Amino acid sequence: MTGEPYRVQWLGCDLQTGQIVEELPALAPSGPISRMLGKHTTAGFTLTLAGAPQGWEAATIPGRTMIVAVADDTPVWAGLVLTRTGGSAATVDLGTATPEAYLDRRYTADHTWTQQDEAAVIATGLLGDTTTNGIGLAVDAPATGTLRDRAYLDADDATVYSRLQELMAVDGGPEWTIDVQWSGASSVQLVARVRHRIGTQSSQPGAIFTHPGDVVSYQLAESYESGKGANAIRARGEGEGDTRYSSTDMIAADLLAAGFPRYEYRFTPSTSITSQTVLDGHATAALAVMREGASVWTVEAVASYAPRLGIDWTLGDTVGLHVIRSPRHPDGLFVTARAWGWEFDVTGDRLKPILLEDS
Repeated sequence: MTGEPYRVQWLGCDLQTGQIVEELPALAPSGPISRMLGKHTTAGFTLTLAGAPQGWEAATIPGRTMIVAVADDTPVWAGLVLTRTGGSAATVDLGTATPEAYLDRRYTADHTWTQQDEAAVIATGLLGDTTTNGIGLAVDAPATGTLRDRAYLDADDATVYSRLQELMAVDGGPEWTIDVQWSGASSVQLVARVRHRIGTQSSQPGAIFTHPGDVVSYQLAESYESGKGANAIRARGEGEGDTRYSSTDMIAADLLAAGFPRYEYRFTPSTSITSQTVLDGHATAALAVMREGASVWTVEAVASYAPRLGIDWTLGDTVGLHVIRSPRHPDGLFVTARAWGWEFDVTGDRLKPILLEDS
């Protein structure tokens, strides 16, 4: 535990080239910045004009620029500037979304892949649909060795974001995210990473959060609500009535045999799916997640004393939570889980890893 506060710089960068337009020391986040695997998050900022550099307008053009957070000299977060509001006030407000949101503004072209690698071919091909007049996105998607069949149509009006989420949601599907990294002394690069599993997984986590200690509070949220817990699952695809494509019912027979009531869940991962094999994969993946309900650990740590984000751990890594004692766990416990997301309150010196235990 260092006790050293993070040194955070806010940069306004060109979205296509990654070139730094201006450093924005007068920029302040209105809440935490955050990231999640396979989805986008949003953040708001306030720029005090009295302390803003001359080129602040060029550095914050909606649709053209992004804000990058550099913590201890490491880029850890980027947000596309989507809104800018100001007038007679002494400040300007900015609304941003992480780069994954851009994929929801680009549509999938016609593709047919038969027994092709899910990452090196399929995910890379989907991301390729964003490259023409895109955001300068590099792709890092080595082969996972898992071959899949996929057929996509431009006429389905499906975004690249939704297709990547569908691919990630199938049984054993690849995880993805968009990182930001240095590409030179005065520019950054957005990199779409696709892996069987993002981050570093290990039975012995390198980063451990401790309560009492750097962790000021933690919470285990468990739920068997609709959409969060189920033990009999069916995935549905294209069609209507008797002609609608459907998966086999995936059942947690062991739970039912042990006396657990049957909880059913039906969902449509995509209306364009016509393959039962694909639908079976979605139902199998959903059952693995939902059979015992949702369990999410949320940890609130003092950022300056906790394991350092971007150095000791990052998105997708295995981390540990050591509870020495608490009212909920008086005998203590040690949890090994994956950092599925995080929130960083820069001004409040608080860091919240969102941890999911492996099923």
